[in-house]
Amino acid sequence: MRRRIRQLQRYRDIVIALVRHGFGFLVEESDLLQRLRIPIRRFRLEDDADRKSLGLRIRNVVEELGPTFIKLGQIASTRSDLLPDDIVKELEKLQDHVKPIPSYQVKEIIEAELGQNIETVFSYFEQESLAAASIGQVHLGVLHTGERVAVKIQRPQAADSIRIDLDILADLAVLAERRFAWARRIQMEVLVAEFGNSLLNELDYTKEARNAEKIAEQFKHIAHIFVPPTYRAYSSRKVMTMQYIEGVRLHQEDQLVAHGYDRARIANRLIQALFHQIFVEGLFHADPHPGNIVILPGEVIAFLDFGMVGRLTEEMKFHFSSLIIALMRQNTDGVIKAIYRIGLIDDDVDMSELRLDIEGLREQYFGVPLSQVSLGGIVNDLFEVAYKYHIRIPADFILLGKTLVTLEGVVMKLDPTISIVKIAEPFGLQLLFERLRPDNLSASIFKDVTDYGQMLVNLPKQSRELLTLIKKGKLHVNISVPDAYDFLRKLDRIGNRITFSIVLLSFSLMMMGLIIGSSIVGRRPYFLLTVPTIEVGFVLASLMMLWLLFSIFRSGRF
Repeated sequence: MRRRIRQLQRYRDIVIALVRHGFGFLVEESDLLQRLRIPIRRFRLEDDADRKSLGLRIRNVVEELGPTFIKLGQIASTRSDLLPDDIVKELEKLQDHVKPIPSYQVKEIIEAELGQNIETVFSYFEQESLAAASIGQVHLGVLHTGERVAVKIQRPQAADSIRIDLDILADLAVLAERRFAWARRIQMEVLVAEFGNSLLNELDYTKEARNAEKIAEQFKHIAHIFVPPTYRAYSSRKVMTMQYIEGVRLHQEDQLVAHGYDRARIANRLIQALFHQIFVEGLFHADPHPGNIVILPGEVIAFLDFGMVGRLTEEMKFHFSSLIIALMRQNTDGVIKAIYRIGLIDDDVDMSELRLDIEGLREQYFGVPLSQVSLGGIVNDLFEVAYKYHIRIPADFILLGKTLVTLEGVVMKLDPTISIVKIAEPFGLQLLFERLRPDNLSASIFKDVTDYGQMLVNLPKQSRELLTLIKKGKLHVNISVPDAYDFLRKLDRIGNRITFSIVLLSFSLMMMGLIIGSSIVGRRPYFLLTVPTIEVGFVLASLMMLWLLFSIFRSGRF
């Protein structure tokens, strides 16, 4: 009950924010007012709302609603292919333009989490924040050993508010899928669930520290990729301390130009780094928006914020590389096989129809230069086909698709001529060649032989168990015939109608015989001296007919 009350209060906050910034029409067209049972006239429109741009009003709403919606705004800021430029530019300001929490609260959180006075941990701690993000904010500090560090502090009550918001978003996703085809097409429920899982993982900074260490290990031999190390002794679930770095954020285009950085080289290195994580390592940074990427001298790329990461198994990497190569080679059979091996297609999918749609995609990209092929467009097209055929998309693949779309939005701003797909193809080929190497191939064959051998070893034991169940009569066999119930129900209705017709016909013939017989004899027939036969027969037949009708109607199978 307490959680439900908080949800209703949160719905009220959402309505107030929307109305205040000029989006009252959205509230009126939705069912939010019905949930709150409050007339919209009780909420006041901000005085200068009509003089602000649409993008600014959207950013104001997002900032007012807090961490969850700020995170959504950050993701939306990378989708320049879907949103107008003015809205994207406003949402980009969410990367580091969030209202900071007071300094006294920062001190309380650090001391409570680390169990020490802030003066004991740091020889210097900057009261003003360097950047404020959706879940936490960063302060500059200096350890007593002299290292400059960035201290990330989680906002108070962030976890509670995020969980309430995720519940509301899940409800709205269900409502959207019921009403809108586009919501069903992109599988909004699955997307919100995956977004929620990733956001909840970001609330534990110890997990983020582990992710940072793993990704740093991936690039330890690559000079142009840098991951700042973390200080585990000064980190906890709500506080994380890492090396402080100075550089230019990727969305600071003017600063990139002022420093003379080669934007095309940065774009290429960024794609290479992410594809190395996806195709080679299987662990990748799943939130590469511009606020999480810093450019250091020499076009060195520094990754930040490892709360959201994706993981791919060896099989998933192999099948995804097969899918990319088949798309580039315009091989319809290869695309279908890759999707099938990923495990997305049910047995009842019409493969001939699916093949036709894949052929349509192939023709759409046929003859188009790789530099003009949009990886985000390909992902969206595949999602649309998946929705049409009710294909289940694994959560890891959805997160991978979202990461690739985000990456494309980022690098296209740096270098509009770059081809992400062309860079991806060699990685896929390398993975396929690695898979087909004699040692890897023999290891795969040995694994399969071992599995089949284990099955043969267990076969006698399983056969004995099966025979024991048969002897004891405990073996149950379920036979399912599609539409059999409806077929039997229709037969039942036909039989009842035929029976009813026969009874009516018999009744009519009987009464007709009695009437004709009485007319020929010249007197009314009696049964048992004084009992009138026609009247009694009519009453009995009527009662039988009524009983039969009642039974048929009661069964609901008339």
